[in-house]
Amino acid sequence: MDWQALQEGCRTCRRCALGDTRTNVVFGAGDRGATLLFVGEAPGEAEDLSGMPFVGRAGQLLNSFLDEVGIAREKVYIANILKCRPPENRDPSPTEEEACRPWLEEQIRLIDPKVIVCLGRIAAARLIKPDFRITKEHGTWFERNGRLITAVYHPAYLLRDPRKRPDLQSDLEGICAKLQQLEQG
Repeated sequence: MDWQALQEGCRTCRRCALGDTRTNVVFGAGDRGATLLFVGEAPGEAEDLSGMPFVGRAGQLLNSFLDEVGIAREKVYIANILKCRPPENRDPSPTEEEACRPWLEEQIRLIDPKVIVCLGRIAAARLIKPDFRITKEHGTWFERNGRLITAVYHPAYLLRDPRKRPDLQSDLEGICAKLQQLEQG
């Protein structure tokens, strides 16, 4: 499947009930050849309205952290496990995740990133391991399918608990160091 077919299939998807309640599919955005892929759990209201990932308050916070560590947002790709917003921003259901997972898997295949960063506990539990503990394991590196993968606090969580901001800063600095290490060798 190529990008055009993938986007069209996703845009018309009705594999779960969220296809009936969405305003827009939030497919993903960024550099399709990126070394670094960020994956969140699901779009929020601002994302559902715009059709773009991480454009609300959490996205603005993520952008500021990326700027601070020298990661250009246009050089990464950002997607979510779900491509449609769950009502009232509730957690994705297992049925919704299973219905949407093939879209993300195909995005990963096409992008072929070296590093995947899960934004938050839910994405980490789906992509790293089911019992992932974000408070204890954020910033820890795992290998999955030949790729390095880690998780950081979700920016929306930092809006509620700013005390975790230094953890995100430190984790992003570690991600930058890992990327440099991969480039060198």
